[in-house]
Amino acid sequence: MSLATASYAARRAAQKERVRILYRRALKDTLNWAVHRHLFYNDADALREKFEANRQVEDIELIDKMIADGEASHNKWRHPDPYIVPWAPGGSKFCRNPTPPPGIEIIHNYGREENE
Repeated sequence: MSLATASYAARRAAQKERVRILYRRALKDTLNWAVHRHLFYNDADALREKFEANRQVEDIELIDKMIADGEASHNKWRHPDPYIVPWAPGGSKFCRNPTPPPGIEIIHNYGREENE
């Protein structure tokens, strides 16, 4: 494989990864905007059609421009208050109960202690 072919393949692989990441982010953000699942399904189908419409584009420079435009559009229309899973970092339950200080023993089998 020549150097030009290898660099072309590497660039195409990087583009495919950027498109995959952009699609996943846009799909998750669509879920933030849609209140109900039946609304989300319609929006997700429309988003998929936008990505599928450009699937056959082969010009590398045009693909880079389209990816940059898509990322800019996603950043512009991103939800201002996205849903965060409560126990994930930034969620309302994340680290709610601090770890006990060292030296304190937690008994997990309360009520089933051995009689000595």
